[in-house]
Amino acid sequence: MDIVPNLDEASRPLADAWQQTLQATRPEAAALLADLAAHSPPDLAHHFYDVLLEDQRASRFLSHDQVRLRLKPAMQRWLTQLLTATPASVAALVAAQRVIGDVHARVGIPVDLVTRGMRVLKQRLFERIVAQAPNSHVAFDAISCLSASVDIALEGMTLAYTHARERSSRTDAAYRLFSLVQNVSTERERQRALLLDWENALLYAIASQATNADTVDLAHSDFGLWFTHKGIPSFGESSETAQVGALVAQVDAQLHAALAHADVAARFGALQGIREQLARIRTLMGMLFERIGELDAGSDALTNLLNRRFLPTVLRREIELATSASTPFSVLLLDLDHFKAINDAHGHDGGDRALQHVAALLGQLTRGSDYLFRYGGEEFVVVLVAATAAQAEVIAENLRRQIAQTPAQLADGTALALTASIGVAAHDGHPDYERLMARADAAMYQAKKRGRNRVVLADDTLPEAPGRQALQRG
Repeated sequence: MDIVPNLDEASRPLADAWQQTLQATRPEAAALLADLAAHSPPDLAHHFYDVLLEDQRASRFLSHDQVRLRLKPAMQRWLTQLLTATPASVAALVAAQRVIGDVHARVGIPVDLVTRGMRVLKQRLFERIVAQAPNSHVAFDAISCLSASVDIALEGMTLAYTHARERSSRTDAAYRLFSLVQNVSTERERQRALLLDWENALLYAIASQATNADTVDLAHSDFGLWFTHKGIPSFGESSETAQVGALVAQVDAQLHAALAHADVAARFGALQGIREQLARIRTLMGMLFERIGELDAGSDALTNLLNRRFLPTVLRREIELATSASTPFSVLLLDLDHFKAINDAHGHDGGDRALQHVAALLGQLTRGSDYLFRYGGEEFVVVLVAATAAQAEVIAENLRRQIAQTPAQLADGTALALTASIGVAAHDGHPDYERLMARADAAMYQAKKRGRNRVVLADDTLPEAPGRQALQRG
């Protein structure tokens, strides 16, 4: 027996309008639409994506093989459901459009692309209705029904899209305010020191006749990674962050030119320009840090890590960077083993100390440019920027080993042994961060299933983790 979904206040008027449209449609027109559903969806879906791919913006969302493989059959099913809709199926259809709109918002598909696709679908279907209808009355009735159905479906998608984007915007704004630098003075000094360390390494490289292969670009230094992956989203897009980004690129270009000189004097001559650019970067960074207050909202009270509300913001940003700059990143989903037994044996204080201990280890064993989240309960998420699957697997194995080798100290002096199961998932080009988290969850579930205290790398053969829940959005 099908379960009829409960619709919210915004969705009920859509369902009412759709039911009225279907009830007013003549049986002959409904039969014509059903016949189109039996023969048209495959080539209509193909036409839909051909039109979208003419827009370069669509390549980000449709270039991935898995997207194409999944979207075309999904579009065929959507068309079939739309063309064979009945008053009894409307509630489920409206709920489905809201889900589709949420996905579009999560991935960031421009609304005008979806609207364009709907327009070309209606035009192609109208042509077929006119060609197949026995008379103008049936054709008009079928076109009227189809047009209303498509428009209502699109309205449902847009409604969900708008709400989801508004929630995301509020979270993004809160994220920028929180800014990931909870202690501004400490973070400012740390980044200043990293920049100075890189400058000292540069002096050594210039003096020691190092080559380009022996040096690290400023963009890929600890400071550069922090600025790209944390600094810009923390400070927000501004003329100052744009200037820092441009100066970093200029420094790297001048660095390569300097190291290409065989003559030491020529190298040191180029060094002066680089140091002037670095001084400008320091000045701009000081201005940016001055704008940030010490805010503590958004962190987990127990571990002081980020809470999961900011995870969608971070993952969207990393996917955008990965798409635009072809840079890798990976996600670790870590779950403490037998955590309930720890709470049962040592009380919640013991469980809290275990969580704080693991959070501290994560902070010690990851880079400043990486992100650490308390995901919920005994679960943690680590977003490893600029890390391939192989690199992430090595990092995860090191984390697992250190957790197993470093007991937590309880209040009574007891050394509490801990282990963790870790799922690793590398971004594979798919634009939806929920899919990335689902892959990490599936890998972590397999680590648990295979005996715990181990690392599993996600691949397409792993079954989805049972009971998986989507990221909370809001």
